[in-house]
Amino acid sequence: MPKSTLASIDWLTVLLFLLLVGFGWMNIYSASLEESNSFSIFDFTQVYSRQALFILLSVALIVITQAIEAKFYERFAGLIYIISLLSLLGLFVFGKTISGATSWYSFGSFSLQPSEFAKVATSLALAKFLSEMQTNIGLLKDQAKAFLIIALPALFIIPQPDPGSALVYAAFFFPLYREGLAAIYLIILFAAAFLFIATLIFNPIIVITTIAIVMIVILFKKRKQKPKIRYYLLSLIFVAGFCYSVNYIFNNVFEQRHRDRFNIVLGKEVDTKGIGYNTNQSEIAIGSGGWTGKGWKEGTQTKGGFVPEQHTDYIFSTVGEEWGFLGASLIVILFILLLLRILQLAERQKTIFSRVYGYSVAGILFTHFAINIGMVTGLLPTIGIPLPFFSYGGSGLWGFTLLLFIFIKLDANRVNEW
Repeated sequence: MPKSTLASIDWLTVLLFLLLVGFGWMNIYSASLEESNSFSIFDFTQVYSRQALFILLSVALIVITQAIEAKFYERFAGLIYIISLLSLLGLFVFGKTISGATSWYSFGSFSLQPSEFAKVATSLALAKFLSEMQTNIGLLKDQAKAFLIIALPALFIIPQPDPGSALVYAAFFFPLYREGLAAIYLIILFAAAFLFIATLIFNPIIVITTIAIVMIVILFKKRKQKPKIRYYLLSLIFVAGFCYSVNYIFNNVFEQRHRDRFNIVLGKEVDTKGIGYNTNQSEIAIGSGGWTGKGWKEGTQTKGGFVPEQHTDYIFSTVGEEWGFLGASLIVILFILLLLRILQLAERQKTIFSRVYGYSVAGILFTHFAINIGMVTGLLPTIGIPLPFFSYGGSGLWGFTLLLFIFIKLDANRVNEW
């Protein structure tokens, strides 16, 4: 890369990336190390060796993203998006099923998960659409187009089935809101989530009655302003319809494993040996770490293999056990610093394309981070999404690396964006 390009790179973001990847590998090593095996970085039967190879290949991806002209990403965003959709559709014919989900292409001993790269393609496509002169996110027709760009890959991912990866696409409300999407959509989104959970905990009649009482109180307080009662009635009808559809969706759309995980988190079931085993053991591992942890490679829960998938989705439990509250807090702080830095960089961009893409990156990373930590600590149901830059896996690491370093390239090129 030319010296001018190197000088323009935001090295603080790169440093945070390196710290997370490096600390992630240390914990993958600890979680996968077997006492009977001696350390060998070239023994690719070992998880930590394969992850080291994935990290090395990530460096090649970083070099490629920085070598490509920044305008390439905007110019070919549509084509990249279409190729991504085709790769998701191809899974239904050529995909390999792993852990119950047909989400992978298999090339001998090597597997690739296209949904990890689809997030990059969707970020580029959404940024391209919102940056076009004729686009006005305040218009319903443009809102519908934006929602379609976001929804298509999610709809292709859900039937794999991989609802966790599909859920991440809600992150794109961050850039849409930043670009002027009416707040009512976010209100509706959060209200729907609240009503869904409330209906599962209680029942539709109690929830609807409570909402009706709240509306009556509001109408009474606003009686002098002569509020339009029909709007409140329509809202109540929609609430009632949604609440009565929750049980149908929960019992007929969700799989049994998803229902069980929701019931455990909501306290409706206690199953520490079955579907709730992972979460229960993860909480034990994190709690046993105390303030300072048991020490690297000294975690008894980790060494005993009590937490399944501890080097992938549950890697944070290793951090909690071996590095304690202080180490876990450090990781959380590093992620928060990275997110804040990305938002800061996004706000200083000179083009809408770069700004929207930056907000998409921040939204995706935040959603993965928040859901994964919530899942591992038992605050959210287990839905199986990785911790960015931390969890084991080539597809995940490469997807997040591309996502972040394309933005770093766009930011480095901002002086030429006029």
